[in-house]
Amino acid sequence: MADAGYDDWVAAIADGEGYYLACPDGHGSLPPRRSCPHCASDELTEEPLAETGEIVTFTEVHVPAPSFADEAPYVTAIASFGSVRLTGVVRDVPRSDVELGMAVTPDVDVNATTGEQVLVFRPVDE
Repeated sequence: MADAGYDDWVAAIADGEGYYLACPDGHGSLPPRRSCPHCASDELTEEPLAETGEIVTFTEVHVPAPSFADEAPYVTAIASFGSVRLTGVVRDVPRSDVELGMAVTPDVDVNATTGEQVLVFRPVDE
């Protein structure tokens, strides 16, 4: 089942053209939105998402929700990308190496359980 605004946003992330929505006051939010969740402005523009973000919190999941059963154990994280924070699954790095402040890029991968797309973070090569 398609989710118009969200599916378009995920496709943009997959194409390396991620974006967020910004209001005139500079608040950032993620689609789909009709108004800013902070100030209620309906004047939203698409702004480029930063290419890299920083993990601000994470957890290692050993007992997953049914829709992630085949992924466990895995790390889910929240990463700051300037005006917005994204939640995703950390990939391409051992779970024990994930740390606060780690630089990551947003990407899209496949959920092993559902076969659906999932937002993931990949470590930045330094």
